[in-house]
Amino acid sequence: MALILLRPLMPLLRVCGSTIFAFIIWRLIKRLRALNSPLTHILGPKKEHWLKGNYHRIFQDGLRYNLDLVQKYGGVVKIYALLGQEQLYISDPLALHHIIVKEQNVYEETDMFIMSNRLIFGEGLIATLGEQHKKQRKMLNPVFSLANMRGLLPVIQPIADQLRTILNAKIPADGSVAEVNLLPWLSRGALEYICQAAIGHSFNALDATKGNEYLEAIRTLAPSTLRLIFLRPFIPMFVRRFSLYWRNKMMDWVPGDALKDLRHVVNVMDTTSKRIFTEKRAALENEGFVGIAGNRMQGKDIMSIMLQANASSSNDDRLTDAELLGQMNTIIFAGFETTATAICRIFWILAQKQDVQARLRSAIRQAKRDYADAQGLSSPWEDVELPYDTLMGLPYLDAIVRETLRVYPPTSLLSRTARQASILPLHQPIKSASGEMISSIHVPENTTLIISILASNHNKEIWGEDASEWRPERWLSPSGERLHLGDGEGNSTNGASLGVKNGIKYPGVYGLMMTFLGGGRACIGFKFAEMEIKQVVTTLIPRIHFALPASTDRNGHVKEIYWKMNGLQVPVVRPPAGDNVTAQVPLDLRKVREQDFVVN
Repeated sequence: MALILLRPLMPLLRVCGSTIFAFIIWRLIKRLRALNSPLTHILGPKKEHWLKGNYHRIFQDGLRYNLDLVQKYGGVVKIYALLGQEQLYISDPLALHHIIVKEQNVYEETDMFIMSNRLIFGEGLIATLGEQHKKQRKMLNPVFSLANMRGLLPVIQPIADQLRTILNAKIPADGSVAEVNLLPWLSRGALEYICQAAIGHSFNALDATKGNEYLEAIRTLAPSTLRLIFLRPFIPMFVRRFSLYWRNKMMDWVPGDALKDLRHVVNVMDTTSKRIFTEKRAALENEGFVGIAGNRMQGKDIMSIMLQANASSSNDDRLTDAELLGQMNTIIFAGFETTATAICRIFWILAQKQDVQARLRSAIRQAKRDYADAQGLSSPWEDVELPYDTLMGLPYLDAIVRETLRVYPPTSLLSRTARQASILPLHQPIKSASGEMISSIHVPENTTLIISILASNHNKEIWGEDASEWRPERWLSPSGERLHLGDGEGNSTNGASLGVKNGIKYPGVYGLMMTFLGGGRACIGFKFAEMEIKQVVTTLIPRIHFALPASTDRNGHVKEIYWKMNGLQVPVVRPPAGDNVTAQVPLDLRKVREQDFVVN
């Protein structure tokens, strides 16, 4: 009976079996060749597993492991990936300058990254290379200009106001404390932010009573892909060797629900984005705008601006509909989870450091009062909406945001592959396996390089001996004013507070840190992310006080929040009060009192 049921699957099983067997043989041959590999002289930790090497250690709650690698081996470390493949783990600033700026045409995104993103998101920025990527970037860069951000800020302020109303409703009127899990609400808020700002469409993410298939698809995309992470290295091989028809057949035949769930998520995203794209295209052609809340966006959303720019471009510069569609889901997914995590981290820090929270709240109060006086506004200072330049220029808020994104980057690792053999120079020489100090390394063609954003942001030579300490004062002058990058030595223990030491710096697009990367593949939406973070903080802090949870579980255990570094940052509650798995940030919230400000 079993043989009869398996008979229709035999051709597929033979193909898959033969392919996997051939792949393993190929990897074993490469392992034998690795005995004479140009990377044998690069030091690194020993393999821990014949299949996984030690690659998994940098992703599985790997904060300490990542920082210890650099502490022990320096700015270039050899890592063993699947079946012993040798990869280079890079945090040296000069090497990274060559990888992401000077020779970015040599060090490109890996095939695994490009092909998997193309299957999920379409032909967006994170799924293209070379001239096609440059063409898309040329179109999108002006969309995220300061002028557009200034126009966008006031029309998305109601999202932060709605979030504040929701959280305030959970706080008792008598001034007592309520424990609230911030993560789901800030995630919903971030999703509504990026949906309205990116495509001018509201999915009512902050209304917990309303379900939405698209929102659920976006929220479950990351968990769905993580369930299939073991398949990602095989994606380029399957895409190149099998047609779309056979790939779909294989997905149907594979047991379990993981692939089917992912395909459903992708189909929902694709169908929804096409519908909204069609509506916006029709509105543009009719000289109108498809927006929200009585057309409040008025064409200020990113997609409307992009469609108008694309329509007025020359034929050579114009993007195809497939490329425009690819940007929609790319921007929404990229700007959702990482921003929500960063905002949660800030409130978690403020809950720990009550003096910082009080100082920040006082600075925001002063800024809002000053603006209200200048404009002749009579509304309560807590409800005053700061304009873009005032919001972005608040020194202490800016220092807190920068320092949080430096010490706790939402994404800690990225990969590149060498499209041709190259020599990679190093700022700080490393010790080779023979004990010799080397100041450059030969990178063979097709070598995978891991860019360590985390280790770069914690480099003690660049950021000082206190590099791993969260200290926003490093971004301020002794008088509390915001410092310009590269000017002066700042409020630091060694003059390295602004990411420059003896002329050496990281090629980061934001604050000389690597959080948003740099070069031609830097995060294109970092200005929007920064604006959103600051708007949410300045809206919530004036009326809500945050503290670490004081309540205990039924057995009297205090809830200890712990942030796992699994590639992305994942906040959990440690045992015994929590399960160490479920993402959550429970904090105690209450209404602000006068003693919650700095006493002058």
